[in-house]
Amino acid sequence: MSEFEMAKAVAAPAQTVFAEVSDLGEISRWMSPSFRFRVEEPPAVTVVEPPEHRGEPALVRVAQDQMRVEWGTRETGDYAGWLQVAGTGEAPSEVTIHLSFFGEEPPRQQVEDALRHSLDRLGELVEQGAREA
Repeated sequence: MSEFEMAKAVAAPAQTVFAEVSDLGEISRWMSPSFRFRVEEPPAVTVVEPPEHRGEPALVRVAQDQMRVEWGTRETGDYAGWLQVAGTGEAPSEVTIHLSFFGEEPPRQQVEDALRHSLDRLGELVEQGAREA
């Protein structure tokens, strides 16, 4: 089993950040191109990962009251993750992403780069939106 976790402070209120991450139809706005979600009938999604770009059936759960999104593969149990937004309601807030791989371990640098890209892009989107509001 391999686990990856990364956190980032975002200069926007936690509710603003969570509104962006919990909109599953728009997740590709900030998610690294290395990982794609194809939203189906929630809670079903398909996780599409390189290099083969095969689709892996998954489930996703959005817990509004906890500002948390959780997901995991449906059939193989090879992969799970969660994203947590924390904050007092005012900026800044903190976003943490955690990934667990229970099968073959992916290249560490590739996963860390994808996490960093996702968190940076999420921060850019919500900070820009907060400035424009």
